[in-house]
Amino acid sequence: MTTGSKKSKKAADNAAAVVERIGSWPEPYRSMGVRLHGIVMDSSDLDPRPWYGMPGYARGPGPVLVFFRHDDYMTLGLTEKATFIEDGNPDGLKPSSWFFTELDPPTEARIAAIVRDATQD
Repeated sequence: MTTGSKKSKKAADNAAAVVERIGSWPEPYRSMGVRLHGIVMDSSDLDPRPWYGMPGYARGPGPVLVFFRHDDYMTLGLTEKATFIEDGNPDGLKPSSWFFTELDPPTEARIAAIVRDATQD
């Protein structure tokens, strides 16, 4: 097996593990997770991989930038390696996670924008 095909197999295994993890969640988190996975994949050039038991998304072997999980709510988060857009707030706080209970079109659009902004170079 060549190095390129090892990387391809690893990427495919990681993607399958993320999809399997999301599929193991109870409803309504499973459906939201499937949709979130699609939004992240459609909004970025990130690759899925398991990250601390959660779906994580990174550029190739680089650090995870975006992740999500479910608890009492669904949570979308950014790691410290993501790009943070200056929002003009006078304090030093940067928004890094959001929770929600449903995915409607405005929420989906906002998530797509967060992912795009967080993955800018």
